[in-house]
Amino acid sequence: MKKEIVEEIIDEVVEGIYVSFPSLAEKYGEIGRKKCVEDNHHHFKHLDTAFSLNEEKIFTDYALWLNNVLTSRGMKEDHLIDNFDRIRQALHTHQSDEAVKYKQYLQSAIATLENVKVEKGV
Repeated sequence: MKKEIVEEIIDEVVEGIYVSFPSLAEKYGEIGRKKCVEDNHHHFKHLDTAFSLNEEKIFTDYALWLNNVLTSRGMKEDHLIDNFDRIRQALHTHQSDEAVKYKQYLQSAIATLENVKVEKGV
């Protein structure tokens, strides 16, 4: 996916997260916002790898790994689910082959993380 499109989507997603959760700015400041941008770049790199190899499992495995890292640091599955859903929604207006597959991979990862929540009884 074109770098400028990815940058626009990441800006939209991060802005949306910080508007919806203003406490993040208070808690983590500008460093947290930069980390959120960086994390979203990682999400797109993994989406791109999954797309290049035509293998959805690459992204769902990444989502499970990242979720384990984040929840071990006190975050909840909902944070990652929300982030992935924001990316999926931002991709809605894009119809390239990549965007279509990215949306599919994101939806699969969201469903996988929702199952993790159910298994944990959350």
